[in-house]
Amino acid sequence: MKLPRLSRRDWLRLSAAGVTGYSMSGWLETLAADVAQHPARKRSCILLWMTGGPSQMDTFDLKPGHANGGPFKEIRTSSPDLRISEHLPQLARFGDRMAVVRSMSTKEGEHGRATFLLRTGYQPTGPIQYPSLGSLVAKELGSDNAPLPNFVSIAPARFFNSAAYGPGFLGPQYAPLIVGDNNSFFQNQDDSYEQALKVQDIGLPDGVNRAHAEARIDLLQEMEGDFLADHPGVAPISHKTAYDRAVKLMRTDANKAFNLHEEAPKLRDRYGRNLFGQGCLLARRLVERGVPFVEVSLAGLRENNMFFNWDSHQQNFQAVRKLSEILDPAWGTLMEDLSVRGLLDSTLIVWMGEFGRTPKINGGQGRDHFPNAWSTVLAGGGIKGGQAHGKTSADGTKVETRPTTVSDFLATICLALGIDPLKQNNSNVGRPIRIADKAAQPLKEILL
Repeated sequence: MKLPRLSRRDWLRLSAAGVTGYSMSGWLETLAADVAQHPARKRSCILLWMTGGPSQMDTFDLKPGHANGGPFKEIRTSSPDLRISEHLPQLARFGDRMAVVRSMSTKEGEHGRATFLLRTGYQPTGPIQYPSLGSLVAKELGSDNAPLPNFVSIAPARFFNSAAYGPGFLGPQYAPLIVGDNNSFFQNQDDSYEQALKVQDIGLPDGVNRAHAEARIDLLQEMEGDFLADHPGVAPISHKTAYDRAVKLMRTDANKAFNLHEEAPKLRDRYGRNLFGQGCLLARRLVERGVPFVEVSLAGLRENNMFFNWDSHQQNFQAVRKLSEILDPAWGTLMEDLSVRGLLDSTLIVWMGEFGRTPKINGGQGRDHFPNAWSTVLAGGGIKGGQAHGKTSADGTKVETRPTTVSDFLATICLALGIDPLKQNNSNVGRPIRIADKAAQPLKEILL
C-alpha cells in the first residue's frame, strides 16, 4: 500500500506529537524530497564562526550557582523560555528568533580535526577531499551567472585546518572569495579593518583605460585557455577560476557591495568599528544582493597589546567578556538590520565554533577543550526560535536530553535552507558522498 504524501509541515507536526519517530523508515527521505520540491523555501546563510571554541558555560548554557558556573549571570531574553549571558544584552532582544542547541556532543577535541568535522560534517580521514559547508551551499543555492561569488569568507583564520575552508571535491568553482584573510590566530580588530575588507586588485591600474584593460584580459584568457587545454589539472583550473571571478567583479557594479562607505555612519557604529562588526555588515550587504553563503570569523582581538581569544585556557572570563563586547553589538545589529529590511525570514544565521570548553575551571582561571557537551545557535529563517534544544547536567559535564551530532546539526541547517541533506555528490575518488550522513536525525523541534 502506498503511503499518503505529507508536507514538510505535516511531518514536523506529527513527529513533534510523537506520531512518528526518527526510526520510522523514510522519514528523512520524505522530508528532504519535500524540501527539494519547494524552491521558494531556499534561503541564504550567514555563518558566524568562532575560531578556537567558545565557552558554552559563559555564553548560552550558564550554570548559575554551581562551582563550574563562574561569575557570569544569566539575563532574560525576548523569549520567556530562554536565558543567555549577561554580556549578550543586544542579542537577548532576539531570543524569540533563536534556537540554542545545548546538547552538541562530538568526539574531536583537537582544533584542526574538530574544525574540519564541524565545517564539513566528516572526519578528516582517507583520500576523500570533503567540501566545506559554504561550498556545499554555494553549489546547491548559487548561480553560475551571478555577478557576485556564491560563497564569501570574511576574515578566516585558516591555520588550524586550511582544508576545512575549501571546496574539496566540488572543485575550485565553489571555493570562497576570501576577504580580509588572516593567517594569525590573533586577529587585529583595530582600524586596519577598512583595508582588510576591500577586495584587492579589482580596479584598473593608473594609466590603463577600459579598452586597454579589456584587450589585456582577452589576451590572458586566450593564453590560459590554451595552457589549460595542454595541462589539465586542479592547479591550472583553480588559477583560471580565480582570474575569471576577478574579471567578473571588475566588469560589474556588483563589486560596490564591498563598499561599506555607502552605509550610514551611525549604523556602522552600531555594528562595531572593528573587523568582525564590519564583517557582519558586509555579510548583510552580500545576502541582500543574493549571495547564498557568507561566513564571518571572530578569532580574537588586540587591545593595549593584550591578546584575547576563544581558546581560553587562561583567563577565560576576561577573554569571553572582551569577545562578547565585539560579538554582541555585531550579531544583535545584524539581526535587527536583517529584520528591518525584511531579510531575517530568508536568512539563516548559524553560530558555532569547533567545540566547547570544560565546565571545570582550571588553575589558570581558564577552560580547556571540551567536545562532550556544548552549544551552537541557529537563528532567523527556517527556525522556530525562543527555545533551548537539549539539556546538559547541572554541572555541565554531560548531555542529559537529545544528544546532537554534527550530522544532526548540519542536516538541520540544510533543511532550514531548503537543501536536501541526502543529496549525493561524486567525490574525488569516484565515491558518492551525501551532504549529511544518512543516519542524521534533524532537530525537527526547531524547524518551521
